[in-house]
Amino acid sequence: MADPRIFDAQCVESERLRLRKAHDVDLDGFVETQTDERVRRYLGGPRTAQEVREFVESVGASTLMSQPGCFIAAIKETDDMLGMILLNRRYPDKPGHLEHGGNELELTYVFRQRAWGQGYATEAARAVLGAAAAELPDQPVLVITQSANRASLRLAARLGFGVVSTFVEHGADQSLVVAHLKSFQRA
Repeated sequence: MADPRIFDAQCVESERLRLRKAHDVDLDGFVETQTDERVRRYLGGPRTAQEVREFVESVGASTLMSQPGCFIAAIKETDDMLGMILLNRRYPDKPGHLEHGGNELELTYVFRQRAWGQGYATEAARAVLGAAAAELPDQPVLVITQSANRASLRLAARLGFGVVSTFVEHGADQSLVVAHLKSFQRA
């Protein structure tokens, strides 16, 4: 079974980005990432703006992303939210593990459409994985994405992840993509 420790940084920075905890000013970004049809294409489809707004307002943006390993990816200079990136444990009862009982680290990300194609997701992923590699022992990191999501698979490949298997979840073929945390250690 994987090491159960989690990555608990409050802020991680890269050249252009600050990965930080959520603030109430991020509400519009949450709404946009959850309601945009293109962003949600491989994530179960868009939700209604009212549903998302009411949910985020009921729990608070800061509470929603307060768990260890959960970050808002924001432009350093303006603090404008571009998306979300999470590095946490994949629940053992979910499909898609390297071994029975799993509990491996899982990297997930979702970015506003206007941030696509500019390297922000790649930069954010490298930053969070590099910071985690400095704190945690080497272990596998998973990315689970619909096999039809070519953009997500290309991003994972750019980061050095490789597809090891496929499985069905949520009625769709999913790819289990893996890299080792040590490959993100900063020199």
